[in-house]
This record gives sequence, C-alpha cells and structure tokens, in this order.
Amino acid sequence: MVKLLDDYLIKGEEFKKAKIKIPNFNQDKVIESTADNPVWVHFGGGNLFRCFHAVVAQDLLNQGELNSGLIVAETYDDEVIDKIYRAYNNRFLSVTMKSDGTFDKELIASVAESFYFNAENTEGWAHLTKVFENPSLQLTTFSITEKGYSLRDSKDQLTPLALEDMQGRSKPKTNMGAVTYLLYARFKAGKFPIAMVSTDNFSENGLKLQEAILTIAKAWVENEIVEQDFYDYLINPKKVSFPWSMIDRITPNPSEKVAKLLTADGFEDTEILHSQKHTNIAPFGNTEEVHYLVIEDAFPNGRPALEKSGVILTDRETVNDADQMKVTACLNPLHTALAIFGSLLDYHSIWEEVANPDLLALIKNLGYGEALPVVKNPKIINPKDFIDQLLTKRLPNKNIPDTPQRIAADTSQKIPVRYGVTIGHYIANPRFSVKELEFIPLVIAAWCRYLIGINDELESFSPSPDPLLEELQAFVADVKLDGSQQEIHEILKPILSNHQIFPNEMYQTGLAQKIENYFEQMLQGKGAVLNTLQNVLKEHGKNY
Repeated sequence: MVKLLDDYLIKGEEFKKAKIKIPNFNQDKVIESTADNPVWVHFGGGNLFRCFHAVVAQDLLNQGELNSGLIVAETYDDEVIDKIYRAYNNRFLSVTMKSDGTFDKELIASVAESFYFNAENTEGWAHLTKVFENPSLQLTTFSITEKGYSLRDSKDQLTPLALEDMQGRSKPKTNMGAVTYLLYARFKAGKFPIAMVSTDNFSENGLKLQEAILTIAKAWVENEIVEQDFYDYLINPKKVSFPWSMIDRITPNPSEKVAKLLTADGFEDTEILHSQKHTNIAPFGNTEEVHYLVIEDAFPNGRPALEKSGVILTDRETVNDADQMKVTACLNPLHTALAIFGSLLDYHSIWEEVANPDLLALIKNLGYGEALPVVKNPKIINPKDFIDQLLTKRLPNKNIPDTPQRIAADTSQKIPVRYGVTIGHYIANPRFSVKELEFIPLVIAAWCRYLIGINDELESFSPSPDPLLEELQAFVADVKLDGSQQEIHEILKPILSNHQIFPNEMYQTGLAQKIENYFEQMLQGKGAVLNTLQNVLKEHGKNY
C-alpha cells in the first residue's frame, strides 16, 4: 500500500505499481521557492480547485515552467485545512474518471502552503498579508462559488456584514472585505501590480469580483479609512486587473465507489471527511476527463505559461462568447432539460437518463436543432464539437455521480439565461422565427408540470430548492392530473408573465400558447409526460 506522505521520489516504483503518476519535482524545493517568491494564490480549497487549478500548476512545475507552488487560502471551512491539506503535507490524489470506465491517478504536490483565511485566524491572516506585500505575486485565482462574492441579499440590499466591513478595515467579515484588505496591503507595500482572476462558474465573473471589491474600497475612501489613491490603484488595469474566465469541469463530491477502487489498487488514504460545515472532501478528488478553462489574457505583473497546460488565453469578448455558448446553448440548457424530465420520470443519475433514447433525442433536438443555429461561435471552441463531446463522453460517463435533482435546484433563476437568451436570438434575427421553437417550450411546460410535485407515475416527490418555489407552486396547487377540463391559461399566465423568469414577452411571441398546450397534454393521467415527449419527438424531432 502507498500513501500520500510517502516519499514519492524514493518509492516511485511502488506508486507505479499502484498506477499512480508522481511529480518529477522535489516538493521541499518548491516550498522553499514559494516562501521567497510567491507567484500564485488561490482562494477556495475545494474539489474543483484540487482537480483543476492544482493540476495545471503541477503540469507547469513538471515542465519547469513554474518554480513556485500554490498558496491556498480556504475562506469557509477550517477543517479542510487542518484535516485534509496539512494532515497530508498539502498533497492529494487526483482521479480522472474517463468515459471508457478507466481511471487516471496522479499524486498532486503543487500546493506549497495552505491557510484558513479569516480575520480571527491570526496565522493565516498575517501570512497572506505578507504574501500580498511581495512584488513577485502575479495572480490570485478564486473558486469560492458565486455567493462567495456577494455583498447583497435577495432584495438587492447590502447585508449587515457588508455594511460592517464598509465601516472599517481591521477585521473584515466578508470574503470581499478580506480580499480588499489584502489589496490595500499590496498597495501600501509599493502599488505592485496583480491579476485577480475569478474562475467560478458564472457569467462575467471578473466583473462581479471587481464590483464587489470596488464597493468596499469606495466606502473606505468615503469614510476616510483609506486614501483616494488606493481606489485609483484598483481601477487602473495596468495595476490591478480582473480578467473574465469560463471554466467547465464536472467535479462531484468524493465518491465512496472511487474510494473502494483506490483501496483495491493499493492506495491507503481514502477516508472521506464530512465536516461540521457540511463540506465533503477527501485526500483524493474525482473529476471528469473533459475540461475547459478560458481566461482573458490581462496580467499586469506577468503570469505563468498557463497555455502550456491547456488553458486558453484570449480577449474578454471571446471569453464571454465561450461562456455564452456553454451557458445559453451547448451545456446548461441541456442539463436543465434532463433535470426537469429526469425528476418527473424518476431518474436519479444523468448517465441513466441519456441511455434513454427519448431523453437523448430531446437534448439533441434542443442543442443541435434549436440552440446551435443561433449561438455565436467563439472560434476557440467549436460549439458543435462541444455538444458532440457532451453527448458522447461527458453525460454518458457512469463514473460521474451527477443527479437531475442537483441540477434542478434554482431552475426559476436559470431559465432567463438558459432559455431566454436563445428565445431572444430567435426574436431578434429576421432569418429565424420564434414560432419554429418546439423543444424549448416543451421543457418550460415540463417545468410547470414539475412544480406540481407529482411525477409521471402520479407519485409525490420533493422539488429541488428554489427561491421562488413556494410562490410558483401556489399557482399550480389545484391542478388536476386526471385529464379533466381546466382553465390552463388562467393557471399558467401568472408564471409565464413573470418577467423575472421570462424576460421575453411569451404571449406576444406565441410561445406561451405552445407551452400551455404541452402542459395540458402532460395532465392526462399516468404516463402523460412521457407520452407528450414522445409525441413531440415524433411530430417535430429530427435525427441528429
């Protein structure tokens, strides 16, 4: 058996027998170099970082393109640092689960230092401040989820913690207040340049990071806590940049199944941590083979040769085009369609869904038939190839334990982007007619049917969390599923007229009438959802 704390340079043959690739660099030397000349800090020590960013850094270290390791600042859960990072000398095992059922395993040793970053933790706070004062630091990346950037509540009001941070800078409580504190330390040390790179999975992520930091900094200037010159430093792209990015890699929580397979292969460290803050993390991380990271090439203090590890560097417009391709056309709308129909048809894994020919035909017609013709080609990634790869390698991968129930969360918040953008393209482009759309209205009708909380076998289920769930369910509370006559228009009009969910005029375009028709077909008793899907495929579907 081999374990993470073994000297991989001495026990190379034993790791080879366990089919684990090892680093070709000396971790101790990397740690020394990082202490003197830090280059890259990452906020958020979760599974995506470990299976993506840390692997990119390891690849560059192996190539000799990077001499310094990563410094991880975990902002949420101190147990992650104490029990997962430091307990294993900041090493972990990256497991790539390939679509053919095989695994690639690599011991990752690219993390040189790890800290719980919170004003109450004086060790991490002081060390990160010192790192930010070092002119050698080139970039900071983030994977802290979208809510990690937020200073406002659901009513668009500044939160009490944000307001508290804006009144003083000594012990910030929000992530953004803490990061602004570090940038002020860098400013005071010599106005050194730096790139602040959000790599979280949402559109215009760099803009959100920039706006949050500037909100805090502006308040500090107005409250005479810091000088105006600091704000000017932050808004000067030659000093501080906020590149946009597009990231795509399905990285689920560590799998018990993977843990058992690793043990069978002779790897010892497989115990999964379920922390008090409900973080699921382990000495290993499991992820899919296919991945994309596209970053706006705006690094005022230079950068590692990220392109030598498969990262695509380009301009902001192209990053945004790649993101829009993924979010509005080639991935997310297909995911949501599977989530809605999967929940109604009682599926509990995505790979099982795409093994169903009707559901596969649904997302093919949605992707190739309706979204692809109107999406802008970002050139760096071919949209058709992206969907091809999604349908043949990614979604059918049995090793990715993703569920329709997970993806169905917050659907009311996702519809404007995942379907509204494509609908908008059909309205705006005279070469197309919005009346051609059949599968987007079908998915929206299925979502309205989903809100009832009764599946196609007429059994109750719990819809996934959604901030508008209670409000929306009230509109469909009295809907009958026995095929009896009902005022469908009156039932659905409050939902389809909600401009928060449907920014396009659904009734003016004629789509609402189509949605109402499909919804009514789905109320005709047991099996009506599947029958409606099959009928629409038969009448309007194409073979792709």
